[in-house]
Amino acid sequence: MDDHTRDPTADPPPAHLTPAGWLPEKNLWEHGTLRRAVIHGVRLFNSGEFHESHDCFEDEWYNYGNGSTESAFLHGMVQVAAGAYKHFDFEDDDGMRSLFRTALQYLHGVPRDFYGVDVTDVRTKMTNALSDPTVLHGWKIPLDGEFPTANEEDFIYAESLE
Repeated sequence: MDDHTRDPTADPPPAHLTPAGWLPEKNLWEHGTLRRAVIHGVRLFNSGEFHESHDCFEDEWYNYGNGSTESAFLHGMVQVAAGAYKHFDFEDDDGMRSLFRTALQYLHGVPRDFYGVDVTDVRTKMTNALSDPTVLHGWKIPLDGEFPTANEEDFIYAESLE
């Protein structure tokens, strides 16, 4: 565990879940700052705030070197948010497809439940969107088996990254 990614304030997952990244024997996340970025990034994504979501994942991505699962996951999620942004804000489905194809490459091999994100669902939704972008309408990313949306705390976090 790297000291610069340690965050003891990152809440544990629900008691019935043990996602990749959670260290139950230590009762903490391997990378607490990653969990914090995931919580804010997913909630912002689920509220249609794709640019802010992108920023949450991108800022945390800089903490990890190439070749790590954490880096691949975060880079993939940056592409997911950017692809949704292209689709919804610019009606650019060719751009969305390009970003989603890249995201699928990054997310290949990432555990299915990584830091609480249902990565399998994310990969499936992106794959389906390549041929039918309308599947993105109403899409929310599952986190800890729920579909949380943004609150004021998420916007404050995203603004602090600037």
